[in-house]
Amino acid sequence: MRKISPILIAVLGIIVGALAVTTYNTYRQKKHYLNVQYGQWRKLNLILDQIDKNYVDTVDNESVTEAAIVAALSRLDPHSVYMPPVELNEAETDLAGNFDGIGIQFNVPNDTATVIEVIQGGPSEKAGLQQGDRILKVDDKVIAGVKFPQDSMVRRMKGPAGSKVKITVGRGKENIVFDITRGKIPVHCVDAAFMANDTTGYIKLAKFSKTTFNEINLASLKLLSQGMKKLILDLRDNSGGYFDQALLLSDMFLEKGDEIVYMQGLHRKKEEYKADGKGILKNVSLVVLINESTASSSEIFAGAIQDNDRGTIIGRRSFGKGLVQEPLYFSDGSGVRLTVARFYTPSGRCIQKPYSDDYRYDIYKRYSEGEMYDADSIKVDSTAAYKTVAGRTVYGGGGIIPDIFVPVDTTRATDFYIACNRKATQMRFSSAMFDKYRGTISGIEDFDELNIALDKMDIPTKFREYALRVDGIPCSVQEWEQTKEYLLPQLRALIGRYSKLGENAFYKMYLGVDTTIRKAIEQE
Repeated sequence: MRKISPILIAVLGIIVGALAVTTYNTYRQKKHYLNVQYGQWRKLNLILDQIDKNYVDTVDNESVTEAAIVAALSRLDPHSVYMPPVELNEAETDLAGNFDGIGIQFNVPNDTATVIEVIQGGPSEKAGLQQGDRILKVDDKVIAGVKFPQDSMVRRMKGPAGSKVKITVGRGKENIVFDITRGKIPVHCVDAAFMANDTTGYIKLAKFSKTTFNEINLASLKLLSQGMKKLILDLRDNSGGYFDQALLLSDMFLEKGDEIVYMQGLHRKKEEYKADGKGILKNVSLVVLINESTASSSEIFAGAIQDNDRGTIIGRRSFGKGLVQEPLYFSDGSGVRLTVARFYTPSGRCIQKPYSDDYRYDIYKRYSEGEMYDADSIKVDSTAAYKTVAGRTVYGGGGIIPDIFVPVDTTRATDFYIACNRKATQMRFSSAMFDKYRGTISGIEDFDELNIALDKMDIPTKFREYALRVDGIPCSVQEWEQTKEYLLPQLRALIGRYSKLGENAFYKMYLGVDTTIRKAIEQE
């Protein structure tokens, strides 16, 4: 036989190998195709069925199903969401009813509970917990980074009113311990209602809950009896809530037949809502305060007022959520908030901002692009221009743009003030002052009496001593002079909150340093 060269052997080996692969692939291609029908979600069902029948290991059907739900909803819009039982229960409770606990809402990204809301007036807010705090321990139990179940976190933090719990949080590079006395958490939507001056009433509305109309109605009747001719309705940081409550609130200010809003979707016919003209505040001058966290139902109300030229909108551009969610409930206690329609203001504008990859970081973009400091930096979609009843031009596609812009005030941000904010020194100082003067403060229910009591406490000296002794934050005379105009009313407001005047004391004492409210009071 003729000798075969090594090169030829190598070439033959490559050819045989290629034939082997081809033969294998030919075999694999002789397969049964499963019929895909996207319109009936058949492909997704087929995949889940095949996993159930053929996957190599035991499958956790619950976790796979929930992951599929979350993934599917994430492809729709930023506000169609799935909520596990604990999260759904908290969301429902926040809008209706009372509960015993410490007064926070949180989620658990990266295996660490992070505070997303501190309920105003609740135990946590008074103690000094802040949005963004990472909860590391509850009492002596570590709950961060150990795969601690979310429902177990809730159970540990909740408890009977009057009982105590120790919460350790991470804030920046520091760990801070808070001793919190649990309480009955009132889920009220009106945080404060009082007369700002002889003729001007002020109402702070935190959310649109099931009781919004009733609470506003009662507060308004009281203010009207005290001589209110003008109302400042504060919707800053109001993230919305029930659609019907936005309609009822709008109806209080508008004339019969005035359009409030309409909504429409692919599977929802156009529905228009108009005022019945029976509202008790039709003849009251109105100023509405908004900011970048004013959203949803708050924007329905602000849009109705602006488009009907019924009042003046003051502040900064609102969030820009023009979608309507409908709840779906499941027997395991979970649920879905599914977007079913868009809402449109009376002029025809949808104020929903564009979906984008950085949608959830839009507020940070507004800061970086200068919008929070300069009205000229607001990006307006000139192709989405509409007319109010009086013929003024308003714009859709990105929130409610205020009639009068008020920038973020950064002029008082001294190093001392920033350091105190990071450690919630003001919050803990006010709590310590209440403990010291409990017998005096707790019984006060008159503003003048409260001011007299606070004047006697020498708050400036005591706070600087407290900041240095407890948190190690020094304050020079020069820094205090730069800071006191803003910080001192804040301290008085925080201590005053412990009186029987509650949130009314806080907001009224804060009026003098709130530039947006000052601007609202100036309006005729």
